Amino acid sequence: MQLRLYDTYAREKRAFAPAEPDRITLYVCGPTVYNRAHIGNARPALVFGVLARLLRHLYPERQVIHAANVTDIEDKIMAAAAAEGVPIEVVTERYARFYFDDLAALGVPRPDIVPLATETIPGIVAMIAKLVETGNAYAAEGHVLFDVPSFPEYGKLSRRPMDEMIAGARVDVAPYKRSPADFVLWKPSAPGQPGWDSPWGRGRPGWHIECSAMIEAHLGKTIDIHGGGLDLEFPHHENEIAQSVCAHGGAPLARYWLHNGMVSMAEAKMSKSLGNVVTVGDLLAKGRKGGHLRYALLSAHYRQPLEWNNALIGQAQRTMDRYAGLLRGVAVEGGVAHQSVVEALADDLNTPQALAALGALAKAGDWPGFVASSALLGLDISAAQKAAGTYDGRTLDQWVEERRLAKVRKDFGEADRIRRLLTEYGVVLEDRPDGSTETRQAT
Repeated sequence: MQLRLYDTYAREKRAFAPAEPDRITLYVCGPTVYNRAHIGNARPALVFGVLARLLRHLYPERQVIHAANVTDIEDKIMAAAAAEGVPIEVVTERYARFYFDDLAALGVPRPDIVPLATETIPGIVAMIAKLVETGNAYAAEGHVLFDVPSFPEYGKLSRRPMDEMIAGARVDVAPYKRSPADFVLWKPSAPGQPGWDSPWGRGRPGWHIECSAMIEAHLGKTIDIHGGGLDLEFPHHENEIAQSVCAHGGAPLARYWLHNGMVSMAEAKMSKSLGNVVTVGDLLAKGRKGGHLRYALLSAHYRQPLEWNNALIGQAQRTMDRYAGLLRGVAVEGGVAHQSVVEALADDLNTPQALAALGALAKAGDWPGFVASSALLGLDISAAQKAAGTYDGRTLDQWVEERRLAKVRKDFGEADRIRRLLTEYGVVLEDRPDGSTETRQAT
């Protein structure tokens, strides 16, 4: 089966072919750990985690190496640590732990490799030195900057004109810059700020150089797939390309570039700076199940925007609980992921189509194929089964009693609503002649 992925760089869907016979490399830009991750931060980790599962399914003879970094040195981290009066490690270790715990609740396993920026300083310094040596970077007033005009290919990923990129980067045109588009590779640290020794003085890396150095250190000069959120296309990924290509004698950084769409609330991109965020931790604390949140995130194609709201989560919950109810008491052994689900995922991770195919398997009663296909999507139906004793927060007996009372007071609209609600969960209510109600699972 041929895997096809939409390559942002090429602006088209391309057949995927690994570069090496024994391994596939996937790198995803991870979090900057200074506060809790919101649901939008979780989307790339979940989406590209599904891609890693699919690659392992399609290429069992190859080792799939999935890496996602953690940025643990950055001005926002320093500000958060200063506000608490603690070393930056206290902040970064706390929020990195929260991040991976939250992802685990969503069924996202920890990547194979999780490099830290602070553990990659020697490689970062070496890469910057190489860029200075090749004439693609220059030192000025304690800073080292990448010389954007020295790389004529700059802008080919985002396909923006230079004046738009300069404006979009929101950079200060400092007097030591040769060009307004030049970006920082190394910057000086003031006394009391975290810093490391370098040929250009004590300082710390710029954000963009960190990923280039971590990719080189753990995966090599050229990787198969680079993933991340659409908001990283420019300037972060554009700058990664420039740095890596120039440091590696023209070798491409990645053979395929994949970007997921943004998660929004009320038609605005979810952003910590805008304050319109819903954290994974908040959702879990309010009783939302990780599997329901996962299903909701998979319900839209990864390249499309996703509006996050209670209706979306509620629909995901009803669907997962209905499946769990249908599987209650069913013994499932063996089984492989169904071709319909694999084909949908192989078509540029078409998770909406894969979920539709999953529904068709449930309707047909193909439980071995259903369970194996669910696992490929990372949906833990067994966990949902354990939680399937409640329906929108109430037990089945409670709902039956609520409906009986509604009928007593002649509120037939409410009685019908309860019947419809339970039907969505796969529970059928049948009224007996004696006035009692029988419940059964839909078939």
